[in-house]
Amino acid sequence: MSSSILKTGDFCGLVLFVIFSGTQSIAGIVAETKSVTGEPRTFALALTDPTLHPLDISLPAPQRTWKSPGHTYYYVDSRRGDDANDGLSEVQPWRSLNRINAGEFAAGDKILLRAGSRWRGFLSPGGSGAAGQPIVIDQYGRGSKPRINAEGSSLATVFLSNCEYIEVRNLDVANAASVPHPKLEGVQVSEYDFGTAHNIVLKDLYIHDVNGSNDKQTGGGSGVYCDCGGRKVKSRFDRLLIEHCHLVHTDRNGITMGGNWQRDHWYPSLRVVIRGNLLEDIGGDGIVPLACDGALVENNIVQGGRMRAKDYAGGIWPWSCDNTVVQYNEVSGMKGTRDGEGYDSDYNCRGTLFQYNFSHNNDGGFMLICNNGELHKPESMGNINTIIRYNISVNDRLHTFNITGPCRHTLICNNVFYLGKKQVVNAISSGNWGNAWPDDTRFINNLFYVDQGGSASFDLGGMTKVVFDHNLFWGQFKNRPKDVHAVISDPRLVAPGQSPLATLRARLGLSERRGWTFESAF
Repeated sequence: MSSSILKTGDFCGLVLFVIFSGTQSIAGIVAETKSVTGEPRTFALALTDPTLHPLDISLPAPQRTWKSPGHTYYYVDSRRGDDANDGLSEVQPWRSLNRINAGEFAAGDKILLRAGSRWRGFLSPGGSGAAGQPIVIDQYGRGSKPRINAEGSSLATVFLSNCEYIEVRNLDVANAASVPHPKLEGVQVSEYDFGTAHNIVLKDLYIHDVNGSNDKQTGGGSGVYCDCGGRKVKSRFDRLLIEHCHLVHTDRNGITMGGNWQRDHWYPSLRVVIRGNLLEDIGGDGIVPLACDGALVENNIVQGGRMRAKDYAGGIWPWSCDNTVVQYNEVSGMKGTRDGEGYDSDYNCRGTLFQYNFSHNNDGGFMLICNNGELHKPESMGNINTIIRYNISVNDRLHTFNITGPCRHTLICNNVFYLGKKQVVNAISSGNWGNAWPDDTRFINNLFYVDQGGSASFDLGGMTKVVFDHNLFWGQFKNRPKDVHAVISDPRLVAPGQSPLATLRARLGLSERRGWTFESAF
């Protein structure tokens, strides 16, 4: 992947594109005894002893007792419906989800849930649509999104299994068990021994209060989990879209995937897009595409991650992926330093591009770049050809970059790194994970700005073939690396340390989500 590198003289004219979300933010983090909506929680987070876990929880596996002819609308209303009705009109809706779960649906069908309805249990219809004729699950009527809460009675509240050409929209999904339970999910899509599953859409969902385990090794849990595999038939996603969903208090993770990640069984999902989602108060990892080729992760906001997990977690990062593009995202409030960075270029990944992202106030820093030197094919292809460009980091702590293990051919160019007053961090930390150091790392035309009373240090350790060229440095630095074309002068940033998004919104008086262009970094 080629990159156009600006000269230092062009820096002030650098155009950065930033996405701002106008979704009303939720101030702070609520007490552990209430949900973000203010409703009492039905579980206690302190109860983590495995002996207290609910027993015999499994994924939904309803019996299919009838088939739809296709191109039919089905209506369900938890308050005014009756399962004795035919379910074919708004005046004859079914009442329970049992009728839907027992059905095998076909191309062109619509499953419509009445706005304001509430169900305890799960939603798991069968069947697939066809190209241009998807099965659509959506709400009808005016009012709040129809809510489904499994309350820990099943591992997933909305479960789609071995299906394609299906869209799920405008649902309120929770899975609040009495105690945390491993592998608890809000929405799960699984394809096993199925082949390629085409055109699956998860859009405009409100997913909240999913209390899986915050221990990754015991199984974790997610707001959205999309998995594929199988022993007989290779399976994967082609055109998976997760868009405009709002996730709040999901443990352990926000949006994650599973798949065929080992390189001797490499069968990546294709055209995966994770776009325009808002994630708040996430127990561990934010957004993690896995076993994909060409995934696009853009316009997402993660506010508060690794809030309860004690193991390693980051904001947005692909794992075992090739050619991922991560752009126009904002990550803030990652807690702790086991990783705790906003972004991560991880191992078994090739050709990852991070561009036009905003990172701020993350305990672990801006970016982790890592590779385990003890792993080789088929477990890992390493970490090769990462590009990090046109990003902004503001007041990220511990280290701006943590680069560890034999990562190769990394280009870091045209970024802005701002450290606030009296802030002391490592601009670069390095390590030899797996007894090997990073090789061929280039820092070109970046701006390192340390405000009054702060300082930043550079620890390159045993890194080989490190190049610094045409970077601008302002403030106090320790062990500043050699840069023959360095610029040492005040870049005269406008309102340094303030969010460029908030500044632009205030200046223009706008709050809706849209793209911005501006010529000065702050």
